[in-house]
Amino acid sequence: MHAGSQTNAWAINPSDFSSLMAVLGKIKGLRFEGFETGFRNVERQFSDPAGARADIAKTGLQFFGVHIFLADKYDPQTSIPPIDLIAKVAEGGARLGAQRVIVSGVPVTLQGKIDTGALRRKIAGINAAGSYCRKKKLGFCYHNHSAEFMAGGAEIQELVQQTNAGLVDFLIDAGHAYQAHGDVPTFFAQHASRIVGLHLRDSKQGEEVPLGQGEVDYQALAEAIHSAGWTGWVLAEEERLSGAKLGESAVGPAREYIRRVFGV
Repeated sequence: MHAGSQTNAWAINPSDFSSLMAVLGKIKGLRFEGFETGFRNVERQFSDPAGARADIAKTGLQFFGVHIFLADKYDPQTSIPPIDLIAKVAEGGARLGAQRVIVSGVPVTLQGKIDTGALRRKIAGINAAGSYCRKKKLGFCYHNHSAEFMAGGAEIQELVQQTNAGLVDFLIDAGHAYQAHGDVPTFFAQHASRIVGLHLRDSKQGEEVPLGQGEVDYQALAEAIHSAGWTGWVLAEEERLSGAKLGESAVGPAREYIRRVFGV
């Protein structure tokens, strides 16, 4: 396994690449192997990537992936980011040394039922995005929120089963899945070959807290991982709804928890 961190725990100025580089230094100092970041933190480097790519390489961190999360403006047909944005991020991310593009999307489960037409279009959109990224020699994965694991996880099961295994992987946000009462260890055991990473987050009485200080017990998931001989990434995901950026004060304990529970 590999241990990584999302950069969401820190305040980053997208107009100042040095602010991202400072965060990468902190992630390296916490002894993570790699990082994931939102596309807005690097898109200004897409047009002239050489220096930025060299700076990232000097950190010794692997660039696990560049994530497209949109508060709105998802493609209403595919329920994921527009393909032209995915293409832009794939091309720019490849130039910066990213290993994959990650997308979040709009759930197609409403009031406990899947909109079958929307699901069909979403699967087609995900496959098309995966195909584009493959042409750019990048991986592509879908990242869930809580909704995909609601109603017994019907939507996430459909996405895994009906997307092209040669083009599409999954970054499972285990914290969001647990919030939806998903059976994450069982889901992982069923689909480990499609999962390239896991976001780990924790909460207490509905409020996010540093990993290991809340109500989510990841021991069963860790056991499922070791049973499968899985070699993917576990990533600390620290993201407060309040917008608070707690940095090392939250990610430091998360790193220790990952080492203790997952052995990496």
